[in-house]
Amino acid sequence: MLHVIPYIPRPLQWRFHEERTRFCVLLCHRRFGKTVAAVNDLIRQALVSGREDWRAAYAAPFLGQAKAVAWDYCKRFAGAVPGTRFLESELACILPTGARIRLLGTENAQALRGLYLDDLVLDEPADMPRQVWTQIFRPMLADRQGRALFCGTPQGTDNLLYDAWEQAGADSSGLWSRFRFPASQTGYLPAQELAAARRAMDEAEYLQEFECSFAAAVRGSYYAPLLDAADREGRIRTVPHAPELPVHTAWDLGMDDATAIWFFQVEPSGQWRFVDYYEASGEGLAHYAHVLARKARPAGQQALEDIPAQQDGQNGLMNRNFTGRGFSYGLHIAPHDIRVRELGTGQSRWESAAQLGIRFTLAPALSLADGIDAVRRHLPRCWFDADFCTAGVKALRSYRRQWRAGQQTAGSGPLHDWASHAADALRYAATGFRPPQDPAAGKRKARTHYNVFGGTDAFSL
Repeated sequence: MLHVIPYIPRPLQWRFHEERTRFCVLLCHRRFGKTVAAVNDLIRQALVSGREDWRAAYAAPFLGQAKAVAWDYCKRFAGAVPGTRFLESELACILPTGARIRLLGTENAQALRGLYLDDLVLDEPADMPRQVWTQIFRPMLADRQGRALFCGTPQGTDNLLYDAWEQAGADSSGLWSRFRFPASQTGYLPAQELAAARRAMDEAEYLQEFECSFAAAVRGSYYAPLLDAADREGRIRTVPHAPELPVHTAWDLGMDDATAIWFFQVEPSGQWRFVDYYEASGEGLAHYAHVLARKARPAGQQALEDIPAQQDGQNGLMNRNFTGRGFSYGLHIAPHDIRVRELGTGQSRWESAAQLGIRFTLAPALSLADGIDAVRRHLPRCWFDADFCTAGVKALRSYRRQWRAGQQTAGSGPLHDWASHAADALRYAATGFRPPQDPAAGKRKARTHYNVFGGTDAFSL
């Protein structure tokens, strides 16, 4: 039976409906119409399925919030289908096929255990605990192979929405898709209205609410705007390892905290390909030598023996992190202070690494400001693998200035926290990498080709 929903999607909403996959992330500016699109996507799917036992949920951080933003739309659009019933006390919509769409709040998510779902919308998941997805909703979809939509406005990088966005960007299976619709590109809001909003709001607030910027919520971030640009330009994606190019590494060697390693390749064109990232703490140099050796094994070959089970490189999957990748190494870059001899052993980490087969090249002893500036100049030509570099990119987004307590001004220098290790290692890459000299090229002979007297003779030096 043909059912008509009184909904005419805008062009970008239509694109979302037509191109979305099983799991989808929709980042959009305020007043884009995401709730209307999400509700109608559920209604259409319910009617197309034709199943009496089809179940869906529209979930917001709070039940009252779900009701305020979505219930009227449910009644408006589903109510146009003859035979649809609404249960106000349960905030449930029952379509004539028997399919049900229910509004939920996640403030008491444990009470939702035991349900099953064919479709799900998570509205503003940045305000939901991660466990709501991983422990509650994701298992609900498993036996029905249900769909899920994450939709909202960015609120920094330490939340479920950013996690889903990154997972969608790294996906190569075709299960995930993602869309970003900032106000500057949609044309849905008048230019004068956007200009007025920008004047009334803090710049970071405007970029977050209307330009879908993850960087805006990270106050004083050094690199987040540049990484946002990389994301928009498609430079955070699957970046295949090029076997014909050496893989260089850049290290931040921690003494009492984490050690971080970037794995990168430099193309003849000057583009930098960051193909992997590894971070761990509480380990000696021998551990990292093992990591390098395992990544040098043939691509796809797993090697988990004598790797501590608690270390996963901050990337979530230990098996993936220690799967052979076929790396052939070039330079290993480290900070200049690794030549300092330790009092306990009388040996420097430079010497200890050499004994393990790692010959370090030293990054110059530049100031932090100069190093940060070098990274900023390099980032526009950097590509990051969205899967293997997830943790490193997240840290770079969060690397920020110190802020004086109780004041609205920046302090001196960067904040030293969990994000510093990845940022420092990248700084050493930017300042310490020099293309290896080709010995076959030989020494160049300087020449002069001029004659002060205007003749045709030339002098050579």
